[in-house]
Amino acid sequence: MKHLIDPMDLTVEEIDQLIALAGDILVDKTKYQEVCKHKSLATLFFEPSTRTRLSFEAAMLELGGNVLGFSSANSSSAAKGESVSDTVRVVSGYADIIAMRHPKEGAPFVASQKVDTPIINAGDGGHNHPTQTLTDLMTISQEKGHLDNLTVGLCGDLKFGRTVHSLIKAMTRYKNVKFVMISPEELRLPDYIIKDVIEKNNVEYKEVRSMDEVMPELDILYMTRVQKERFFNEQDYIRLKDSFILDEEKLINAKKDLCIMHPLPRVNEISTKVDDDPRACYFKQARYGKFIRMALIMTMLGVNA
Repeated sequence: MKHLIDPMDLTVEEIDQLIALAGDILVDKTKYQEVCKHKSLATLFFEPSTRTRLSFEAAMLELGGNVLGFSSANSSSAAKGESVSDTVRVVSGYADIIAMRHPKEGAPFVASQKVDTPIINAGDGGHNHPTQTLTDLMTISQEKGHLDNLTVGLCGDLKFGRTVHSLIKAMTRYKNVKFVMISPEELRLPDYIIKDVIEKNNVEYKEVRSMDEVMPELDILYMTRVQKERFFNEQDYIRLKDSFILDEEKLINAKKDLCIMHPLPRVNEISTKVDDDPRACYFKQARYGKFIRMALIMTMLGVNA
């Protein structure tokens, strides 16, 4: 695995190996604390990020490595007009591995064609976010003990949500997974995802317009934000937005072992009162992201404990 640009670059076996390694790191971090000594990670973030950038940096530091980079395009030579290709070529001389986020779809792929240094796509526009997908898969594996035989509810903005699209692609490769899409009509899952991914793989699914009717069925509830700016008029948004806010009342009929996930940041789509519910996994999900990135860095650099 030279570069990671798309979550589908990984086979199921590779994903399972990464999750297993991340789980071992979670149990015994001290065993891995110097495996990347004298190695450097460059974080090239051409757009702002909190969780992804900091979790990459924490991952490398906890492996004993070094971190360099920038957190926005304005603090790099991109502000002077330097191309992504030139930036990556220069930085590849300073670092052993690069994590790159860019607002333009395809930018990390273009960069990967220019250098031999391994590049990890840390998000490119609305296209791919493979390490978020790995984080989601690790969360499900840790919380449920398996990635098959699950009913997964996806709620909120399913039209524009890259995390949802990537997770669907990844989970269609596991046995007996069912999807329940919960969204307003305006933000339903795109037809091409339904036809080219779900139906093509003969995966069972259904679309509904409220979470109340399907809550008892779900093993996983993956929440995303319903964004006001996606609606043609404010009246439609006001009419629909509360249907897609998770609160304690909506959880009354949910399974006792439901796993509630969210890629974060959240605004108001999950009530803060839900945070104390043992089924709330979204802050653990963010923490798991550090461990799966540790496993990924180790694997791409070819280092072992």
